[in-house]
Order: sequence, then structure tokens, then C-alpha cells
Amino acid sequence: MKVILLTDVNKVGKKDQVVEVKEGYGRNFLLARKLAVEATDANLKELKRQEAIREQKAAELKAEAEELAKKLKNITVTISVKCGEGGRLFGAVTNKEIAERLEKEHNLKIDKRKIELEENIKSLGNYTPTVRLHPQVSTKLTVKVVEG
Repeated sequence: MKVILLTDVNKVGKKDQVVEVKEGYGRNFLLARKLAVEATDANLKELKRQEAIREQKAAELKAEAEELAKKLKNITVTISVKCGEGGRLFGAVTNKEIAERLEKEHNLKIDKRKIELEENIKSLGNYTPTVRLHPQVSTKLTVKVVEG
């Protein structure tokens, strides 16, 4: 019996996968507990339609991320901080501060967890943290730390 799994089933398969199972297991366990539906022509068509919709949404999200990456490449974020002798900061500039400054100055809302600093910024200068906007799209952002 062929069934389409509605959820991940241990030792059987993943969600939206078409699998062949024994008749009794399919009827008495999978179908009875609504873990799967029978693989009829109508159900297979619906599965393909849903996959097409998911692929289209994924492509749209990637396109939006690429567009945002182009904007971020040309932006320089300037952060003014208090510092001591030799350009050493009191504290550090974090990815949270960079995200807040991006939203305040350039009206771009980016989650702080998407901004990846190699190490904490503890001195004046220019830095280029990586911004991961999508699993396949990342860009560099210019951050300028000045005394203020």
C-alpha cells in the first residue's frame, strides 16, 4: 500500500514522502492516527501543488535577501563611542548595536543574530562583519567606529 506521510514517522519516512508500507500497518496505524493519507491520484496532485508553492516562496525569499544584500554593500554604519587611551573602547560594540543603528539611520530591520562579528569590536577603526540574510545569501557590511 502506498501512502503519503503527513508527519515524520520513525523508521518509515519524513513528512510529504510517498512510501510503500504493509496493508495492515497502513490502515490500522498510519491512516487511523492520521499520520498518513492514501496515495491516490488526487492526493499526489495536491502534494505536487504544495511542493510548487513551497519552492516559489523559497525563491521569493532568496530574491528579497539578494536585493537587501545589494543595499547593505553600499552602506556604512558609523558608531560613535567613548574611548580611553590608544583608541581602546570602554566596553565593546556588539551586533545588537549595529542592528539598532542600521534600523535608526537606514530604516533597515535586520535581526542581530544575522550579523556575525569575528571578534568583539574593542577599538576604533573600520570593520566588515558578515551579514547572513539567507542560507545561500550573505554579504559584508562596513562598520566605522569613531570616538564620540
